[in-house]
Amino acid sequence: MYSLTVYTTPDCMQCTMTCRRLEKAGLTYRTIDVSADPAARSYVTEELGYTRAPVVIVDQDEANHWSGFRPDLIAALSRLNTTDASNTTITGKGGGHHV
Repeated sequence: MYSLTVYTTPDCMQCTMTCRRLEKAGLTYRTIDVSADPAARSYVTEELGYTRAPVVIVDQDEANHWSGFRPDLIAALSRLNTTDASNTTITGKGGGHHV
């Protein structure tokens, strides 16, 4: 089972769509609002280099993350969630809401 963290901002449609798709895929996640958490915002923008939300981190692994609404990557995670995917990396950058 994956541990997912979704970094969001208020009024972010892609954030809402990502969370809905994760729920539909049966994947559990936690959300962190980067507008209310300066440390999280710094992590997403300075350490990971993203400027748009949502940012999805898989298993708190800096090599396993993406930005934007990515139904393709969510579907891949859902498929892999039923197998042993401990050594699988899923990455991708996309558009989103400014963080």
